[in-house]
Parts: sequence; structure tokens; C-alpha cells
Amino acid sequence: MLNNRLLLVLPALLLWVLPFAGMAQGISVSVNVAPPELPVYVQPAIPNAGYLFTPGYWAWGDGEYYWVPGTWVLAPQSGYLWTPGYWGSNGGVFLWNEGYWGTHIGFYGGVNYGFGYGGSGFQGGYWQGGHLFYNRSVNNFGSRHFTNVYDKTVVNNVTVNRTSYNGGSGGVQAQPSAAESAAASAHHLPPTRDQQQQVQTARSNPALRASANHGNPPIAATARAGAFSGKSVVAAKGATPASESADHKAAAAPLAHKAATAPVARKAAVAPAAPKVAAAPVEHKTTAEPAEREAAPVEHKAAAAPPTRRVAAAPVQHKAPAEPAEHKDKP
Repeated sequence: MLNNRLLLVLPALLLWVLPFAGMAQGISVSVNVAPPELPVYVQPAIPNAGYLFTPGYWAWGDGEYYWVPGTWVLAPQSGYLWTPGYWGSNGGVFLWNEGYWGTHIGFYGGVNYGFGYGGSGFQGGYWQGGHLFYNRSVNNFGSRHFTNVYDKTVVNNVTVNRTSYNGGSGGVQAQPSAAESAAASAHHLPPTRDQQQQVQTARSNPALRASANHGNPPIAATARAGAFSGKSVVAAKGATPASESADHKAAAAPLAHKAATAPVARKAAVAPAAPKVAAAPVEHKTTAEPAEREAAPVEHKAAAAPPTRRVAAAPVQHKAPAEPAEHKDKP
């Protein structure tokens, strides 16, 4: 089915790719279904210095979209920044352009991923002297103290424009600049092993499929790649956090168990049954035991107990063989 779908979209795919043939951003997936809107979520706290936040995105696998949570990862080399991937549309065909690491930020479709990625460039930080400097306005430091920080206001309208693809009907209408095209053509590195682990873990989690979460994934971002549980996991706005859902199920199980056992045990052992047993005298009276007692004498009389006594009356039989009376009849 998927092969037929790819064959149908191949001509349109070629027409769309040719204008961007000079851009070295790999195209890995093509489908004819638009990705959902980007969910709204907050950034988890950075685990340590040197980490960069890679925003979440909708990926395609097993016949549907699933959410790959945003996460903090280490850059593969000093001086490298992350250019997010993006979905591009033309004529109803949606193509995934893989993200990459490079010394400059390339084109990512004009999609506003937030957290410094407002559609063009990166306002979350920069490298200088082998050290990463962070913009305080778009990075969550939690309780950690960093010295390499600066303040620069960034307009983040991701809650207003949550479109997750470029071009086509309803997509972001943006074209790559000369600098972005040059960045895509320059030397760059593929996603790190941690990023690949994040994708695989997300793909195997049914709760992250769009058909299950309806665009509001319970795991929108994680502090570390592959860590999909714990307090550092962030849920999308309007979704039940994965940790709360697990705690609720764990807490509900004992209650359900008690509710199933306790009432039965109490009903079986409590006086409801005892009153019924103790009410035997009432049932005894209701069964009209006096009638049974009256019936007993009738049956006793029917058994002709008196005739039995008469038959057993030895005195009467004893008088019959009285010899003296027969002796008197002799002349």
C-alpha cells in the first residue's frame, strides 16, 4: 500500500525537489497526509552545561504520524548548532527534510518550533572560544547556575502559529535565504546517537501516536534522550502527563482490589447473614410449628396407639384362660 502511494507521488516529488536540488538536506519520507499542528509545551530544565535543546516534531512511521519529544543533547563537536528538520508540501505531497548539525543554521521551512527556533536562524545561543553561551529568555536553567548567559528578547508566537510544515495549502510560506542555502550545502553532521535513540523510543510508544493523543502528546519533551519517565518529562498543554497517568493507574489498582474484596468479605462476615440465621425462631414460628405439633398428635392417633395398648392388654387375655370358670361346668 505504501509502495503504491510512493509511486503515485513520485512525479510530484521530482517536480518539488528539483528547485531545491542545490540544497544538501536529505529527504527521507514522503506521504500525502499533512502533519498535525505543533503542540504547546514548556522546555524541561537543562541537565548540564554544553547541552543544546532540539525541539520536538511529528515523524512518520507504521502508517501514521507520531511525536518525537524535544530533548537536550550534546553537540557532536564544539561550534556545531542544530538545524531542525521540517515537512515540505507541494501539490498534496508532504516530504520530510532531515535535520543536521553544522557551524551555521540552515533552512528549516520557516516553521516556528520555539525555544530559539522562530522560523529562521537560532536565537537560543552561540559558540565563542569553545564555550556555549545561552540566551536566558529561551532556555530553562532550572536550579542550575550558568555563567555563560546573556539576555535577548525573542518574540515567540508558537502558540499563535503552530503550523508544522512549509508550502502547500495551509503551510508556512517561506523560502531559504542565500545564507541558509549555503549552510545546507556546507559540511554538516547527521543526528547523534542520542537523537536517533529518541526517535526509536518515541516510535515504539503507542501514546505518542497522533491517533492516540490527538495532537497533544503526554510526553512532549524530555530532559535527556530516551528518558520517557520521571519528573523531568513534560506533557503538552491539554494532555495528561505520563508520570501522573502511571501514578494514577498504580494508585487505582489497590483501590479497585479493595473495593472488589472488602465489600464481599464484609457482606459475607457481617451481620446481614447473621440476622438471617438468628431469625430462625421467626421462620420457625412462620412455618407454624404449632401446626406440626398438632399434626403430630393426629398422626399419633391415626397410628392407633390405643388399639396397640388394647392388644397388648395382657390382663384381658389372662382372664380368658381362667380355668376355674370351665371347671364349674363339669356336672
